Amino acid sequence: MTKQKAQTDPLSWLFPRLEHRGQPLAPRWTFARRLAINVALGLAIILVSLVVGMIGYRYFEGMGAIKAFGAAAMILGGMGPYSEPTTNGGETFAGLYAIYCGLLLIGVTGLILSPVFHRVMHQLHLPDQEDPDEGKPKPKRSSSAKRDSA
Repeated sequence: MTKQKAQTDPLSWLFPRLEHRGQPLAPRWTFARRLAINVALGLAIILVSLVVGMIGYRYFEGMGAIKAFGAAAMILGGMGPYSEPTTNGGETFAGLYAIYCGLLLIGVTGLILSPVFHRVMHQLHLPDQEDPDEGKPKPKRSSSAKRDSA
């Protein structure tokens, strides 16, 4: 992607490009911004999932808003349902919603922690600043030294 296209991309502020291996480590404010964006996206996904769960419990089980919120929040939080579904549709919805919430937990955790993992891995691959031999070509071994070591 060229620089001009990256700057005109409407989602470039939301998903900034990460630095590559040869580039210096991003400043802390850039890291904090990436982390804040990912946390906000994770919370938005969780909120939408909670609303979908509430709608499903209201439709399939006929629960009120507060009971539907409690049931959806318990499954979304990984605690399981606090009341057994009474209808076949409710049981099917509860099962599918529980599977979705389990996968959502893994996905949102990865989304939130990805800037942290990227920064740690990038920091581990940066060249040492105090290495005096950095950038110098390594001396070649002579052919007689290769024969002697074999």
